[in-house]
Amino acid sequence: MGIINLTPDSFSGDGLRGNVDAAVDLALRMQADGADIIDVGGESTRPGSRTLTADEEMRRLLPALGAVCSVVRVPVSVDTYKAQVARRAVGMGAAVINDVWGLRADAGMGQVAADAGVPIIVMHNQAGTTYRNLVLEVSAGLRRSASIAAAAGVRADNIIIDPGIGFGKTADHNLELLRRLPEFKALGYPMLLGVSRKSTIGRILDLPESERLEGTAAAVAMSIAGGADIVRVHDVGAMARVARMTDAIVRDWRPDGWVMG
Repeated sequence: MGIINLTPDSFSGDGLRGNVDAAVDLALRMQADGADIIDVGGESTRPGSRTLTADEEMRRLLPALGAVCSVVRVPVSVDTYKAQVARRAVGMGAAVINDVWGLRADAGMGQVAADAGVPIIVMHNQAGTTYRNLVLEVSAGLRRSASIAAAAGVRADNIIIDPGIGFGKTADHNLELLRRLPEFKALGYPMLLGVSRKSTIGRILDLPESERLEGTAAAVAMSIAGGADIVRVHDVGAMARVARMTDAIVRDWRPDGWVMG
């Protein structure tokens, strides 16, 4: 999953400020580089970022999202936690909804996904970083979000979980989650991981966002080895190669035309 941030304040410095032409160019480049899904978002989720109204978010998001949907062959995901925004985005061609608050910020989000019949990604998130048992509490939160989706009528095979690396967690929490990813597979849903350029990588390697490619590659490989089915990344070309090599090792994947030997 390639990331297109239309924000002016993305944590990774890649925000496009709503520029439609730049979004289309980036989407086409990501598709050519091997993206299977392109995720388009209009509101920053970095700590301290300004919360947008639904109207503000739609003004920034929808022109670029509609343009991207019209030119790419791969599914486009909309990164929003507001039902009004998600409904408009799906109407313009978005084929996946990515909710960083796991359907708990807007009670209408599950109904939007159910009505449209599209997959929804439910991420674990919370205010603060206090846990008594990290993995059990994150698992319970994901289970609650999946239950909300199911109660709204979302099919089980359209629910994707995301443990929420970097959201309501410390760096040590993030590392523990990455070590213990197989435990989340017991929930029975496909799993997405977003580790690209995250601050935990910066803290470990003492590097700015622009120099976290190798750290991201290691985290992506470990995510896949731990059971992630989708990895959300900025550097699609490099991470697609990492994903293919990791899949060859841990999932016995081979390229088309492979001859045994």
